[in-house]
Amino acid sequence: QTHHSYRIHHNNPIIPSYHNPIVPIISNISNTNMSMSNADKFIEAASAFPEDALPDNRVYEHPLVQRYATKEMSFIWSPAMKFTTWRKLWTALATAEQELGIEISDEQLEQMVTNLYNVDFDVAAAKEAEFRHDVMGHVHAYGEAAPKAMPVIHLGATSCYVGDNTDLVQIRDALKLVKRKLVQVLGTLTKFAEKHRNLPTLGYTHYQPAQLTTVGKRTCLWMQDLLLDLERVEREIEDLPMRGVKGTTGTQASFLELFDGDHEKVKILNKRVCELMGFKKAIPVSGQTYTRKIDFSILSVLSGVAQSAYKMCGDIRLLANLKEVEEPFAKKQIGSSAMAYKRNPMRSERVCSLARYVMGLPNAAANTHANQWFERTLDDSAIRRIVLPEGFLAVDVILTLLANISDGMVVWPEVVKLHVMAELPFMSTEVILMECVKAGGDRQELHEAIRVHSMDAGAVVKGEGKPNDLLERIAKDPLFTAIHSKLDTLIDPILFVGRAPEQVDEFLADEVKPILEANKELLAEESVDNVNV
Repeated sequence: QTHHSYRIHHNNPIIPSYHNPIVPIISNISNTNMSMSNADKFIEAASAFPEDALPDNRVYEHPLVQRYATKEMSFIWSPAMKFTTWRKLWTALATAEQELGIEISDEQLEQMVTNLYNVDFDVAAAKEAEFRHDVMGHVHAYGEAAPKAMPVIHLGATSCYVGDNTDLVQIRDALKLVKRKLVQVLGTLTKFAEKHRNLPTLGYTHYQPAQLTTVGKRTCLWMQDLLLDLERVEREIEDLPMRGVKGTTGTQASFLELFDGDHEKVKILNKRVCELMGFKKAIPVSGQTYTRKIDFSILSVLSGVAQSAYKMCGDIRLLANLKEVEEPFAKKQIGSSAMAYKRNPMRSERVCSLARYVMGLPNAAANTHANQWFERTLDDSAIRRIVLPEGFLAVDVILTLLANISDGMVVWPEVVKLHVMAELPFMSTEVILMECVKAGGDRQELHEAIRVHSMDAGAVVKGEGKPNDLLERIAKDPLFTAIHSKLDTLIDPILFVGRAPEQVDEFLADEVKPILEANKELLAEESVDNVNV
């Protein structure tokens, strides 16, 4: 009989090795282990994951929830929120049905109200496994908690009554949280813009130096984008409808049957349930579901917030490279595991990373809406379970980061001025030219002299890596004697920012502060948790 053991090889970690049966197997293994290199030992140890290793850490954890999401937004999309909202919807429906004459007792409603938050998820899971239906699993779990109410739970309704209406409740609450955080970001950016309203800085077009602006004015550009986002968020909150009480294909046939053909009672039922759930209106018509066009609109709004955040943090990352601006940096924060001196704009990079994800979500919603056949197909379900919560979770993190960044952002004025003065000599030549002409100089002769000096100074900067010496050249040229004594005052950077400081004042006073005043209670509200870097 031929025996074989296994020996480690570099090209094939585990291959059979046949040997003389006279040599004991255990001895052969021992000798093999003793002769193994460290690399062979590593390959053997790493080749297979032990079945009993790390039993509590073997399931994928979603980073949006485990690493980034705040408790507030995570709660809105939690099972606790979802399934207690189902119970609220069933209770609102039964309450309205009783008001309209359906035989439902006060005792039944009392049991339903008492057990709104008494959800036994184990019972619900067992019932769902039995019926292969999540809604009916929770109907029976609610019925076990409120046995007298069991006969009237879900009366006349379809699964989308609880499913779609709950989605809309969660969307509404999530939009309100997004609004609060947008207002708070605008509040912190307002202080930053006011502080730096008249600090001259290089403007950039094509990422090439351009006419001066101010740090505060650039901040207002970020704020204007966020204001537009806030307007859209407020519009969605105001206009968001409830699906309401519609039945299996949107015809309300089951409720018309329940009320013996009384159309008016069906209409009142629909309105009353919306009122009880805090909605001003129901969507006018529906199939089995509310139109998935609403999901596209919501995700488009979230995409807009992500775009604005990406733009702002992209600018901050570029300014951090120039060492003009730094985002908050904790005392013991490490920028790089290898390069100890680094101060990376980690928060801004995280914003851009999450924003890039959110910006792609409207496409999924567009395809979902476009592919809904007739009154409904179920291919909308799985993707909506992902994109709606994740879109809100990501935007919530983004806005929390923006508030943190804008509240602790540092500007280094001397570095800003250094970059300004490296380019300002070129920008100031028109002012110098005009002043010399006013003093009696020849415009054409002066223009040519400035052109030559500018070319020579540019060659020194680019060819020799030296500072811009255009002003020194002009100061030594007798053609410009008329302005030599006031050359320094002619190139004060604040003279080249136009109306930027005034634009900051006007924008904040006319556009931003009225919104902050109208939402001052949101400014005062503290978040449950903050950025974890």
